[in-house]
Amino acid sequence: MKRIIAIVAGGDTSEYHVSLRSAEGLYSFIDKEKYELYIVVMHGLDWYVQLEDSQRADIDRNDFSFTHTGQKVKFDFAYITIHGTPGEDGRLQGYFDMLHIPYSCCGVLAASLTYDKFACNQYLKAFGIPVAESILLRAGQSIDDERVLQDIGLPCFIKPSLGGSSFGITKVKTREQIQPAIAKAFQEAQEVVIESFLDGTEITCGCYKTSTKAVAFPITEVVTDNEFFDYDAKYNGQVDEITPARISDSLRDRVQQVTLAIYDIIGAYGIIRVDYIITKGDKINLLEVNTTPGMTATSFIPQQVRAAGLDIKDVMADIIEEKFK
Repeated sequence: MKRIIAIVAGGDTSEYHVSLRSAEGLYSFIDKEKYELYIVVMHGLDWYVQLEDSQRADIDRNDFSFTHTGQKVKFDFAYITIHGTPGEDGRLQGYFDMLHIPYSCCGVLAASLTYDKFACNQYLKAFGIPVAESILLRAGQSIDDERVLQDIGLPCFIKPSLGGSSFGITKVKTREQIQPAIAKAFQEAQEVVIESFLDGTEITCGCYKTSTKAVAFPITEVVTDNEFFDYDAKYNGQVDEITPARISDSLRDRVQQVTLAIYDIIGAYGIIRVDYIITKGDKINLLEVNTTPGMTATSFIPQQVRAAGLDIKDVMADIIEEKFK
């Protein structure tokens, strides 16, 4: 019998529609001869399965099942592709843990840690991984312009500490932009990071591990004429994504080694993607760790899998079958 797989998408943040696009990507990537696939959409307490002919069936949250044509369907595995809460921050992982349903990404602690960009970067900094200088503001806290100028400098980035897809991020170039940028970031999250600008080459590297192998994908170089790798660059084509990146073999090897080391440090599972800035002297600076990377047709991971000469169906099967060994 085929394993029944839920591709879990949606969520409660600005990345809702990006997540649905990732679900469509995964639906096309996973081997339908081997698995029976359903897309499960979550938005608040509205959880449902997409069925044929635009029909839907509500999810029973007591056991994460649904009923269709009089038959109860229970899932064997959940492939989580919610970008944002509750799928990227550990909440959904805890729910599946309690129901003993295996899933595609890392567990509660690693998910909640990496979802908080400031906490994750400070944690990894303790392991010797270089990160940008930064200041954290929580809801209700404020900061004067002078401290930002003195401790961080301009230009700088002001962004939500939680979330993704570059929602709420501003590249700040003048003193006058500081407070409006903070206000904008607080509209997306309860924590805001003010981070120094690193001048260099932006790259990103995906990887995954199983009990028998460690796979670091070819690295992608991100080149955009936009002020930074923002939403339009990510999803509307305003970027050149060069895979493999135009870097030396020795630097490539170092980046892949760092990425695999980060995987182990945070206790990851499934595919992760780590973003970096390479500055003078080939210094590798961590930007952020993404444990639920985008899986749309244009996302980095599918590009890197193709560049590695791998079949994405095999990669998906690796991640699913590892949980049943």
